[in-house]
Amino acid sequence: MATYIGIKGVSIPTVASDPANPVAGQVWYNTGSATLKGYGAQGTAAWASGGTMNTSRAYTANGIGTSQTAGLIAGGSNYPAPSTAQVVVETYDGSSWTEVGDLNQGVRSTPGSSARGSLTAAIIFGGENTPGGNFTTTEKYNGTSWTEVNDLNTGRRSLGGVGTSTAALCVGGQTSPSVKVGVVESYDGTNWTEITDLTTARGHGGNAGTQTAALMFGGRSGPTDNVALTESWNGTSWTEVGDLNSGGSLGGSCGIQTAALYIDGYRPAPAKAIVEQWDGTSWTEIADTANTGSGGTAFGSALLAVMCTREESLGTSEEFTVPDATKTFTAS
Repeated sequence: MATYIGIKGVSIPTVASDPANPVAGQVWYNTGSATLKGYGAQGTAAWASGGTMNTSRAYTANGIGTSQTAGLIAGGSNYPAPSTAQVVVETYDGSSWTEVGDLNQGVRSTPGSSARGSLTAAIIFGGENTPGGNFTTTEKYNGTSWTEVNDLNTGRRSLGGVGTSTAALCVGGQTSPSVKVGVVESYDGTNWTEITDLTTARGHGGNAGTQTAALMFGGRSGPTDNVALTESWNGTSWTEVGDLNSGGSLGGSCGIQTAALYIDGYRPAPAKAIVEQWDGTSWTEIADTANTGSGGTAFGSALLAVMCTREESLGTSEEFTVPDATKTFTAS
């Protein structure tokens, strides 16, 4: 784990008053108030309207990208009727959406993806082959076009995905609405290998993290049974950790193992705009989205994220921001 000393060095400046224009990560000692202060993401989180997508749809792959200003959305369906929109791929630059190269495999709903990939290196895998079949197909993106590469071992849909285009996990999913699976596969950039199963088989869940440090949360363990369970992956085994405050499925998710978001989805009626934030130990409900919905996807981080493609608010996107603010450090 990185430390302040390792990043910034050992010298903390002493000042008579707070800097007029601090930058994120800056730390200082204020002699006037005799306090140690720092500047970073400490403000009150809020959602704001983002750009409108070119093709309205839901049930896309996990959003790809770790930044609010560089995300990729692929596949999905024009809810409620599937259509050729399922091959469409769009990227987001923080203000507007741009259509880029289509997927090769059409009719592709609820696939998984390398959620921590980039606009020039990503993979999409699995998904539904309407009406009711399951893809094993994997496609890799190079920033211009998609190329089919080696298949998954187990075809499924409504699955989770984490990692990058050369180090990814395919997590859980379903082979039919009534059959959920706990199968987990690891991708090394060439081949998929089955590894340790989830403790609880489920589909439609949220995911965050990397190939060796991941989270699986929420989802459905039966046809309509939402769960609140969170499982943490250390590269070898899955361990149950703190539950969501309310069980949910078909929500958007993003982040890392120690800082993640779970956004909207099917939640206890009538609330669907619930947002929860994970701090590495527990979930806390935070600012709700303006639009409600399920079947959506998200990308970014636990501090700066984008949510889009919900079936009840097709084509809209929202941006989540925790603003920078001055923080006073106190001993505990």
